[in-house]
Amino acid sequence: MLRTDTKNEQAIIDMKNVGIRYDQGPEILSDINVSLKRGSFHFLTGKSGAGKTSLLSMMYLAQKPSRGVLNVFGKNVNFTNRDSLALLRRRIGVVFQDFRLIEHLSAFDNVALPLRVCGMSEREVRKRVKELLQWVELDKHMLDKTSTLSGGEKQRIAIARAVINRPDILLADEPTGNVDSDIAVKLMKLFIELNKLGTTVIIATHSEKLVNDFSYPRLHLQNGGLKVFMPREGLIKGAKLYD
Repeated sequence: MLRTDTKNEQAIIDMKNVGIRYDQGPEILSDINVSLKRGSFHFLTGKSGAGKTSLLSMMYLAQKPSRGVLNVFGKNVNFTNRDSLALLRRRIGVVFQDFRLIEHLSAFDNVALPLRVCGMSEREVRKRVKELLQWVELDKHMLDKTSTLSGGEKQRIAIARAVINRPDILLADEPTGNVDSDIAVKLMKLFIELNKLGTTVIIATHSEKLVNDFSYPRLHLQNGGLKVFMPREGLIKGAKLYD
């Protein structure tokens, strides 16, 4: 079992013996034990149907575990009320595989939404959104309705919206799946820069190239369980990670 954290350092996401099932069906994930410290960066891998989306949904507080203990920001989500969970979610940026943009709004307004919800001044909103849309090379489309954009453009809008308020945790489900290789590298650089500012980043991906090109630990789901790989070091025996 790998552990390199200090005694006083609290994990930002901590799972102990977590399992999840839907209705009365079998468990999709079983006995998940993982502890991630603030500012870490991980890839999440596994075959289709391995449970990546279910694991992410628990991490962004959309679902509670069927059993076990899940702490996010030091809070046990099973004993946290709905209003408190909503406040915690504001600290989490999520890039969904199906984008979940508001189609009748412009690219600018979609990206600005998290900042406006938090009550930021419109002057600062405009500054931040314009800068970020330039970074993802969509400043020429900032006034276009998202319904008119391509899949790759929508992907970049979804990513910009997720990172615009510099979240404490960023969870991204296949964030480079609909963009070309040059844009994929640029997006990865954006995630890395956000991570350097202290954001904990977890990227779910099927891309072995992405995992191999960037030396970050891998959380791998297989047969309902979790295995942890470190770059160039191979499998860590045991399922709990403190890195």
